Amino acid sequence: MKKLNFIPFIFLAIIIFTSCKSNSKFGDKVDKFFWSKRYKAVLTERDELCFNNKQLRNDTTEMGIKLRKTENNLATLTVNYDELASKTGIQLAQLTTDLKLKSAELETKEALLLEREKRLREMEAIVSKQDSLTNALNNIVKNALLGFNADELSVEMRNGKVYVSMNDKLLFKSGSAGVEEKGKQAIKKLAEVLNKNTEIDIAIEGHTDNIPIKTAQYKDNWDLSVARATSIVRMLSEENGLQPKRLTASGKGEYFPIATNETAEGRAKNRRTEIILSPKLDELFKLLQKTK
Repeated sequence: MKKLNFIPFIFLAIIIFTSCKSNSKFGDKVDKFFWSKRYKAVLTERDELCFNNKQLRNDTTEMGIKLRKTENNLATLTVNYDELASKTGIQLAQLTTDLKLKSAELETKEALLLEREKRLREMEAIVSKQDSLTNALNNIVKNALLGFNADELSVEMRNGKVYVSMNDKLLFKSGSAGVEEKGKQAIKKLAEVLNKNTEIDIAIEGHTDNIPIKTAQYKDNWDLSVARATSIVRMLSEENGLQPKRLTASGKGEYFPIATNETAEGRAKNRRTEIILSPKLDELFKLLQKTK
């Protein structure tokens, strides 16, 4: 900074030199001064200062441009951030609401599933109990009817029920619905079992072969099969004490054969009366009603 103090002095010397040309000695001194090292240093410093000043101006201009660009970018980023924050907030709120709804729906379905699983277990327990009862009943009936031949009657389990199939020659004479004595004995033994097992429903189905029949009493095989089933029902209820509400009679005629009607042996098998024993399904029906 001290070197700058010489600048006014230099200009003053120039003025004096130009205005006082007559003093040649002094002019020579001034010339020598201008060409001195000190003068050259001052000029160099001045040039450097000018260059630095220009560079500083350029840098300042460039920095101003960059600053304004940065400010614009910042403003844009701020707007984008605000928009994104707003959208994200709305989406997050909607997502939270949807998640709560789905969670509530899932809880409802889980509760319903648990309830159904509980009902299913209850049903399975009832069915298992009834299967056990049916199996035990099958064994009891078989033991009660051991005194009869295989061609007279058979006992088997089908579809969760016990089927007691009595042949025509055990129960009836040809074309008749009156029960024979040996058939009455079989019915009596069966009734003793059924009276001890009151949770059993009983259906009696009459079956015939396909040989047509027409008498004064029976119009056709269908008519005869109904009469035979009804005879067994009356014997079970009136003579052996079973409650009528447990009994159902139906005639199937020739329409449900178990063997061919082309042979005498097959027709003999088709002429039968089936006594179908079914464990009561009241508990299961009640449970099914609850699940609806």
